[in-house]
Amino acid sequence: QVQLVESGGGLVQAGGSLRLSCTASGRYPMGWFRQAPGKAREFVAAISWSGSSTYYADDVKGRFAISRDTAKNMSYLQMNRLKPEDTAVYYCAADHRDSWYPRMSHKYHYWGQGTQVTVSS
Repeated sequence: QVQLVESGGGLVQAGGSLRLSCTASGRYPMGWFRQAPGKAREFVAAISWSGSSTYYADDVKGRFAISRDTAKNMSYLQMNRLKPEDTAVYYCAADHRDSWYPRMSHKYHYWGQGTQVTVSS
């Protein structure tokens, strides 16, 4: 059973930064998604198994950066220039290399419990 644990959420003012971390029980391609109240879960960023490929949603490109530490089986989401509309529960997700669709939440088999990010104006 793959286990994912997120950390690093919190309350920050607009324009500030946060770094989310996700610890996995193995090495997998990984993604970050978010869900705001009353809205569907949406793709934020993803990184391949090797770390050589990264993907971003248009509204976070240039502000957020995804990375991974393969030795520690960890993924990070550095979030800069945060906006109130970034407020959501952020989820880490993982899947197998041979069936990975980076931007499709319904294709991911494994999910963390989520961490709240609140950006005040």
